[in-house]
Amino acid sequence: MLSENIRKFRKLRHLSQVELAESLHVSKQCVSNWENDNILPSVEMLMKLAKFFGISTDALLGSETHNSVCVDGLTVLQVEHVKALVADLREANEGG
Repeated sequence: MLSENIRKFRKLRHLSQVELAESLHVSKQCVSNWENDNILPSVEMLMKLAKFFGISTDALLGSETHNSVCVDGLTVLQVEHVKALVADLREANEGG
């Protein structure tokens, strides 16, 4: 599950393995090994990956059962704007 999620979130950002590796300061082979389930990233690297993708470590590990958006670093007002946007999108989907 972890290997699949690393690949999925990398591809959602339209990144190659090389680009992800450069962003995390690891080798392309390291990213390849994670995605092919040859080795597991360290706990520290799991945290870096989650932060890079803007998701929780639970989502990265596949144990989160719902979608989430990381709002770390946003002000209270900005978080409220995000919540309002999500509510607007839900309402638009229900009407369409």
